[in-house]
Amino acid sequence: MRRTLFLAGAALALVAGGYAAYGCGGSERATGSSDAGASDAVEPAEASAGDEYETDAGLAAARAKIQHVILINQENRSFDHYFGTFPGADGIPMDGGAPTVCNPVPDGGGCLAPFHDPMDRSAGGPHGVTAFTACLADGGMNGFVASAAASAKDPCKVTGDPNCVLGAAANVMGYKDDREIPNYWAYAKTFTLLDHMFEPVASFSLPDHLYMVSGWSATCTPASDPMHCTSDLDNPGNAAHTGTSSAKPEPPDPEFAWTEVTYLLHKAGVSWRYYVASGTEPDCEDGAMTCDAGVQHYLNPGYWNVLPWFDDVKADDEVGNVADTTTFFSDLAAGKLAAVNWIIPSDELSEHPTNLVSTGQAYVTTVIDAVMKSPFWNSTVIFLTWDDWGGFYDHVPPPSVDANGYGFRVPTITISPWVKPGVVDHTAYSHDAYLRFVEDLFANGARLDPKSDGRPDDRPTVRETVPGLGDLLSEFDFTQAPNPPLVLAPCPSGVDTVFPDGGQASPCQ
Repeated sequence: MRRTLFLAGAALALVAGGYAAYGCGGSERATGSSDAGASDAVEPAEASAGDEYETDAGLAAARAKIQHVILINQENRSFDHYFGTFPGADGIPMDGGAPTVCNPVPDGGGCLAPFHDPMDRSAGGPHGVTAFTACLADGGMNGFVASAAASAKDPCKVTGDPNCVLGAAANVMGYKDDREIPNYWAYAKTFTLLDHMFEPVASFSLPDHLYMVSGWSATCTPASDPMHCTSDLDNPGNAAHTGTSSAKPEPPDPEFAWTEVTYLLHKAGVSWRYYVASGTEPDCEDGAMTCDAGVQHYLNPGYWNVLPWFDDVKADDEVGNVADTTTFFSDLAAGKLAAVNWIIPSDELSEHPTNLVSTGQAYVTTVIDAVMKSPFWNSTVIFLTWDDWGGFYDHVPPPSVDANGYGFRVPTITISPWVKPGVVDHTAYSHDAYLRFVEDLFANGARLDPKSDGRPDDRPTVRETVPGLGDLLSEFDFTQAPNPPLVLAPCPSGVDTVFPDGGQASPCQ
């Protein structure tokens, strides 16, 4: 197992400061969670697929109301794992409260159905390209246990290795509800839950984080030539990083030559910030499969801090827009907030198995509370999402898009004064929809299109224009009375979560 570092003044201290500021004794707007689970929740409305904001007048209304976008990107959970029993959602198929689906257990172990897992620490499973194919099982969605079991035969030595699993294979069939993640369910009940948000690529964190900002994951040869790049879902940019061993030469840093969205924002004179929490990172710094965890810092490019490796960010002299997450809070306090903001957790705060769910939820709540208590709430949309499925079961096969495909569904909630309240949106999206949303609001509808963006590359698909990709603007009603803030305690009272003995301790214990 890799070691866990808790750095003084780093991200966990930031969360602890949130507890001191906001307390752990309830919310400022009652929604509550039920100890009985999903059965007591209020049935939410369904989203309209309307196109009222796909016109010039509609975009003008959106631009007038939304001046700030915040994308909070957590780690490695599937939709069914977090919201499979949420009322009104396309969740785990059930009959009379009993699951009607299961996954075969290898070696004659029967068929394991989804089950309620109250543990705060879950193992998850492998989640690279090979694992995706195994879990998909030709569309049967019944290879999750077998994938985890096969990986478990070769014990994992580092959490961030996407080809291994830490713990019992059965964990991948477990699901949470509002007894374990009441704040996430409260956000889903109050704002808009998306039940068909697919990871944009069928792979692990690094390719997804590249798609999150650029709509592609590739390796270029030579590294600086954007017109000689090849799609790469396993080892983009050769995944090299500054090594920590003196016994071998340090490999070169990755170089990403194709174009990403801050290039369009820079051309439009739009501000952006990419906040990275200090702590440990989940992946090997030198691209190896096993290692001690490296230190994550905003000055240290890495698998969760990809923008400094893009040539256009360096050419625009905007590497300095990458900052520590503590700066996000000081910016809010100073009355400053960029137009487009990404908030990236450290390993400890990320919910990446085997990190504690309660720690991640507390951290996310602290971030959202800070926005809701700031003057920026009325002009902001927060997109809360997770980067990949982490090996956990989901029952919906992804749609076919292009040669690189979509991955499995991930939890996603849209939080804003202007989003339609209490809605489950069944529209099909991927993280590419965030690029489209940002481009429509802040870049006059420009796309990462080699034919028009002024910086050609040889990407195979303009992901923002893929047929079937939903438009997130359909989730909003800019004529409604604005939704009030929902300030929650980072440590909800009465949470029925089992805290395992030993290892990382939850700040909510």
